[in-house]
Amino acid sequence: MVQGTVVRPAAGASRPRHRHQPIDRVHLARQAMGDKGLECEVLRMFDTMSRACFIRLETSTTVDDLLRHLHTLKGAAAGVGAWGIADLARTAEEELCAGGLVNPERIDDIDMAVQECSAYIGELLEKEPA
Repeated sequence: MVQGTVVRPAAGASRPRHRHQPIDRVHLARQAMGDKGLECEVLRMFDTMSRACFIRLETSTTVDDLLRHLHTLKGAAAGVGAWGIADLARTAEEELCAGGLVNPERIDDIDMAVQECSAYIGELLEKEPA
């Protein structure tokens, strides 16, 4: 797991005090301006995009491809408040930019975080009226 890595939210935004949820619901509500329908649509899009982005990440054959997919995943995750995914992607991106290699365990951690987030999103969407 990543230690000591922090994704800094935009000015005026606050980070969650507890990291027990895969999505920071307060951050997401702020991003969607309190519109529950928009929150659900953003979650659906993030779920689809994060899983597809992980597949592209996993099948990347160049450092440039890895960096592009990590950066995309990091930005999208930060946008919805999926801080765990954002932190993991940021750390992997920093390692690559520093000339290092991405630890395969880090990729596994990103995979687990994406899966956990996807399951959480599914639970949230089940509770919302259609």
